[in-house]
Amino acid sequence: MFVKVKVKTGAKKELIVEKKSDVFEVSVKEKAERNMANHRVISIMSKRLKVPENKVRIKSGHHKPSKILEIMD
Repeated sequence: MFVKVKVKTGAKKELIVEKKSDVFEVSVKEKAERNMANHRVISIMSKRLKVPENKVRIKSGHHKPSKILEIMD
């Protein structure tokens, strides 16, 4: 399964908004440095989708705000 995520980094408050069943907007406190924001997005999305963190990976968009996450079964 693939999920589209739009990420806002450096936010004061972490927030997740579901636009559609497979489209999310995620705000994280971490900055887009040293892959910290990407790790936090994976952590937040794994909790939201109720899957282990090792089953979620960034398929594309490592260096961009728009990402595609792959959720493995």
